[in-house]
Amino acid sequence: MRHGKVTLTLFTGLPDYETATLFGIFAPAATPVALINQLNHEIVRVLNRAEIKERLFNANVEVVGNSPQQFAVAIKSEMTKWSKIIKDAGIRPE
Repeated sequence: MRHGKVTLTLFTGLPDYETATLFGIFAPAATPVALINQLNHEIVRVLNRAEIKERLFNANVEVVGNSPQQFAVAIKSEMTKWSKIIKDAGIRPE
């Protein structure tokens, strides 16, 4: 968690602790690639508007606005990381 320039997890005593919240738009699997690309283009265009960037920055949100492929890689990476943590900790659904 970041608040300004202070990493609050620094005080947890957990070495190399890192977490992030990802925000994204998802569409059904059968959505045509052309439509996905058009939506992505428009969303990134809006995210890059100065007033939007400023509002998100003031809320401590880092705007990335990457491609659908890059977002898919980020989601898969997070799923892999957290699956291992859950398995290693022996966490089970209740």
